[in-house]
Amino acid sequence: MGLDLGSKTIGVALSDPLGYTAQGHSVLRRKNLEDDMRELQAIVSEFDVGMIVLGLPKNMNNSIGPQAEASLSFAEILRERLELTVVLWDERLSSHEASGILQQSAGKSAQKRRMVDMIAACLILEGYLRLNMSSETHNCNNSPSQHIHVSNSKSKPS
Repeated sequence: MGLDLGSKTIGVALSDPLGYTAQGHSVLRRKNLEDDMRELQAIVSEFDVGMIVLGLPKNMNNSIGPQAEASLSFAEILRERLELTVVLWDERLSSHEASGILQQSAGKSAQKRRMVDMIAACLILEGYLRLNMSSETHNCNNSPSQHIHVSNSKSKPS
């Protein structure tokens, strides 16, 4: 499952069972941490999610700013509460790229704005899947330097 974390919403994308493609699932409106975890747990359970790829919005100079700090904290909470492996994926400009994709499509502007986070989550998950497609397995323990692996000994196989 790919996530694009924002202060007001969380974009959600899911991979196919073989881990080859990413599809947009939803945009969750954030209320509070408990509700966020409840909604994410429902998706994890319904789709038998084995791991989470969470966007890490680094600054362009590769430093960690406030948004990236929020993602790092959220990754730890996800790992503890959902008992899954969480991979932090460098997602610089994913929302910008998602906006560009939406500008090229037909539809109302308000609908497009709501979809940006979901498309950004797709781009995050696709980046991870694409990098791992060449490996023999999608085992997160083969983490390249492009992302940070937050392990959990109770995690399901991906």
